[in-house]
Amino acid sequence: MKPAPFEYHAPHSVADATRLLAELGEGAKVLAGGQSLVPMLALRLALFEHLVDIGRIDELKGIERREGALWIGAGTTEAAVERSPEVASDVPLLARATPLVGHFQIRSRGTLGGSIAHADPAAEYPAVALALDATMEVASSRGRRRIAAGEFFDGLWTTTMEPDELLVGVSFPVRSARSGFGIEEFARRHGDFAIAGACVAVEVDADARIERCAIGLIGLGSTPERATAAEAELTGRPVGEVDAEEVGRLAMAGLSSVPSDLHGSAEYRRRVGAAMTARAWTSAASEARHG
Repeated sequence: MKPAPFEYHAPHSVADATRLLAELGEGAKVLAGGQSLVPMLALRLALFEHLVDIGRIDELKGIERREGALWIGAGTTEAAVERSPEVASDVPLLARATPLVGHFQIRSRGTLGGSIAHADPAAEYPAVALALDATMEVASSRGRRRIAAGEFFDGLWTTTMEPDELLVGVSFPVRSARSGFGIEEFARRHGDFAIAGACVAVEVDADARIERCAIGLIGLGSTPERATAAEAELTGRPVGEVDAEEVGRLAMAGLSSVPSDLHGSAEYRRRVGAAMTARAWTSAASEARHG
């Protein structure tokens, strides 16, 4: 199949892009790397009268320290994130998640902002953004505002951005010295969307007690999710005394919208999710304890 007819726009600045979004209204859709949107258009799963291609906007690209966080422009390709020494040292969970995103051809075109704004619950970047308490910077013709990751993802492929708003960058907190990270997922083939997965961030105090932990879940709900009940249960406990399988069970408890499809039933996904969470916890806890 081919996409339905649409009008193509290619602004060269954020100001021009937001002006177009304001003028065109809900009939317009932002095109970033296109690795999710173009197939949906080709299959006519999505129809838009206007596409606003932001790929030529240089101010949306880049990786730099800002206000104690690592800011990554929404137009920065996943391949650039993968190659960045700053990401590897400051936000290692994002660096470890990136090779799991599709194939290298996809990462060379796909963008960090495109993946996060697409809000697919089976994608890696939304789960990482949630687990790390990232902050989204969005712009419109009315100005700019920031949205915490926990308030950004609204449902399947939807966010709390207004139709005329554009995601311009994401700020990730820089890792502390006593922190550890892990990400694990299971897919039928490398590059496929995960059947289930988890990313874990753990920070311990001087006595090796869990000061903060976050568990982002991949493919286990209708929206990107965190296992907040499990996090609350684990906080304050000695990290070396936590059983990884217990973490997996806690993370799966209370999930209410686990999908069931031809790739696996909801119960199967829960079992896989528990195993992936346990593995990610083991890696993160070990790194937090030993560096």
